[in-house]
Amino acid sequence: MTGRLTAGSPLTRSSARGKTRPPAPPPRRAGWARKLLGALFGVAALVFLAGGGAVLLAWIRFAPDLPSIGGLRSYQPPLMTRVYAANGQVLDELATQRRILVPFSAIPRRLQDAFLAAEDQNFWIHPGIDPVAIVRAGVWDLMHLHSGHRPLGASTITMQVAKNMLLHHRMNMVRKIEEAILALRIDRSLPKQRILDIYLNEIYLGNGAYGVAAAAESYFGKPLDQLSIAECASLAALPKAPHNYNPFHFPKAALIRRNWVIDRMADDGAITRAQAAAAKAEPVLPPGRPGSAPIPGAAWFASDVQRALLARFGDSMTMEGGLTVNTSLDPRLQAAATRAVRDGLMAYDRRMGGWRGPVARLPATHLSDWIGPLGKISPPDGMLSAWRLAVVLPGGRPDAPRVGWLGPSGNGQPPLPHTAALSLGGEVWRHPMSPDGREQAAFRGLAQMVRPGDVVLVHPPQAGQPAAVLRQVPKVQGALVSLDPTSGRVLAMVGGWSFRASQFNRATQAARQPGSSFKPMVYLTALEKGYSPSSRFLNAPIVVNLGAAGMWRPHNYEDNFGGPTSLDVALEQSMNLVTVRVAQRIGMASVARTAEAFGMVTSMPQVLPAALGAVDTTVMREAGAYASLAEGGRRVVPSLIDSVQDPEGHVVWQPAGLTCACDQLATPPQIVDVRKRLADADSVFQLVTMMEGVVQHGTGVDVGKGLDRPIAGKTGTSENFQDGWFSGFTPQLVTTVWVGFDTPAGLGHGQAGAVVAGPIWHQFMAAALKGRPALPFVQPPGVTMAQWDSGAGMRTNAFKPGQVPGADTQPSGAGGAGTAMAAGSSAGLPAGPPGAAAPAGPAAPQSAPVDSSLGALY
Repeated sequence: MTGRLTAGSPLTRSSARGKTRPPAPPPRRAGWARKLLGALFGVAALVFLAGGGAVLLAWIRFAPDLPSIGGLRSYQPPLMTRVYAANGQVLDELATQRRILVPFSAIPRRLQDAFLAAEDQNFWIHPGIDPVAIVRAGVWDLMHLHSGHRPLGASTITMQVAKNMLLHHRMNMVRKIEEAILALRIDRSLPKQRILDIYLNEIYLGNGAYGVAAAAESYFGKPLDQLSIAECASLAALPKAPHNYNPFHFPKAALIRRNWVIDRMADDGAITRAQAAAAKAEPVLPPGRPGSAPIPGAAWFASDVQRALLARFGDSMTMEGGLTVNTSLDPRLQAAATRAVRDGLMAYDRRMGGWRGPVARLPATHLSDWIGPLGKISPPDGMLSAWRLAVVLPGGRPDAPRVGWLGPSGNGQPPLPHTAALSLGGEVWRHPMSPDGREQAAFRGLAQMVRPGDVVLVHPPQAGQPAAVLRQVPKVQGALVSLDPTSGRVLAMVGGWSFRASQFNRATQAARQPGSSFKPMVYLTALEKGYSPSSRFLNAPIVVNLGAAGMWRPHNYEDNFGGPTSLDVALEQSMNLVTVRVAQRIGMASVARTAEAFGMVTSMPQVLPAALGAVDTTVMREAGAYASLAEGGRRVVPSLIDSVQDPEGHVVWQPAGLTCACDQLATPPQIVDVRKRLADADSVFQLVTMMEGVVQHGTGVDVGKGLDRPIAGKTGTSENFQDGWFSGFTPQLVTTVWVGFDTPAGLGHGQAGAVVAGPIWHQFMAAALKGRPALPFVQPPGVTMAQWDSGAGMRTNAFKPGQVPGADTQPSGAGGAGTAMAAGSSAGLPAGPPGAAAPAGPAAPQSAPVDSSLGALY
């Protein structure tokens, strides 16, 4: 039995089990897997601990020195001041940063979505920094370490707020750490909406625009609520590189970036795929560059408004305070004023300045291929935007030569060449005036004026015109101011030929002699002292002793004399000799008080030549003085600004003048005139009727022709025809025009105010008064209108109670001998101290030279 196995033996059971169960895995292999997994976790833990330690060390190192974020809670960015014309059109924008602040509620949701898609998809959920984006950027940067690519950014919108608001702009690791720390602080301190609000109002988006509202206007000419999906995406494409993705400069790159933003918006579910496809089909910019066109010629007005704001509010408030400035400028009248001044200056230039030759010349060898050489010639100062440099080409008719010029092509493409015949446009060009100021002969045609190779200025053919018209920049200058006499609001102002050529404002900054346009100040003073329009003074030679200045002999423009002459006729015909005698009789101290009160001058010398306008004034000052006459003697202060409002809409300044008694129970509201009275209304009305005679019978007849309404005015010409003026008004509108050279010089023989300034005034007023009713000047109670024989024809004037129409009223106490003298008598003229008259006649004392060069000419 030994060695025999039985079924129940242990060995038999063990073998049976071995056949039914697989052996267990080797213990050694299971130990290595656990060790590898543990090692990986260990490395991760070390990295985590090292990263955490680095973050802690960075926090300890940088956090204490970082600026506080407390200012963000009440942050107010620098805001643009906007200046508006009277019709609401933007006139100017004043800013260190061109920004329009809008509340978060006014920013459309799809514009928010566009920026979040482009800049920070996880904005609403991350704590200020985006760890996923940081890891992604880190991996990408390591993979492209030596490729020359720019590092991939991982900045969140919160980090960009920290960068833009609080930190320097150095691009290094320290700055990124500072951004991250501040972003964490900002996210804990401010609501997400406030952070996004700050970002969208602060971010620079190129084209000079800060914030989304300014950018929407700059690129698309729209408010935010009118932006399409494509336009929202275009704006959101800009923060990455505002210059490189500017659609005006790089439309292809801007289109690619915009479409990428649209796709991201679709990926985020902000828009549907169908909306994305439709948005990508839109052009990157609408046809034509958006934005309102500038108001022609309004730059001088805007510049004076800016000066006024800086003087009143200072640099910081003006340039960064977000003011809303409403001005009085009427764009329609401003355009009419600009056209009138330019037309008048060009007409004078053709008549007296004469054709002065080409701007430049091209050699004959360049005329077969003139495009390149012409494009290298710089335009002269003062060339208008509608004009072009053109070269006279060979082969045309002598009386109608061909010219070629370069015109804009649009879309940033090179300029396109154009050709046409050249003409004079029906205008007569003369040779430059002679050295003694005489008008010269006219050119017989273009053959005498230009030849092939001449580079000249032309106005390209307009609709319906076959030829370009020859042009030339005038050397003479001019200025115009037009205002509403009731309020003093300046409606139009022109400061010269071209603001681009000269920013000097000849309407407000040039001190010039007004000549005879000053005389109403003299005659008003006399009327206030009791003289009447029919009071007579001698129109005869007079020599005045000016003391140390010597002897002065004034003269009339025509060197004529007429014996006793009424004040009305003397003003109509601008008689200097009568005016000097009137001023002598009433006293220059009284005349000076009137002129200073009316704002005609600031400080007037009390010498007789000043009565003829030998004083300095400005176009604006004279317009204000005449407006005070139109308002019956109430002080009218010209104003450019109607109101100034702060960003909350509160009025912080407005001019004084007429006010409304705002009693809600009053029906109707009562207008309160708080303006100072400068002269009595009766005397002012007498003067106004006399100034109507200037336009009806006197030196201003041609100026008022065809206007068919009551107009009062006065011509003015300084000695040697250096300054030409016309100031005139209706009850609704006052306008003053001046013409002259910047460096005083004669305009030429016979170029009086009625000739050089009058046509400008007439052209402007014809446009300004079109469609307005013809209103009479308001007659004060007690004043009588009466017709009388002036000796130069029948006249109708105003007379105060007690004055006899036609009588030579000489009030007692005013230097006369009685209250009423016979019509043929004249006021006595006793000799006296300096400023008084010497005996009449051609001879003067031999010890002193006689000067006739002071004061008005006409």
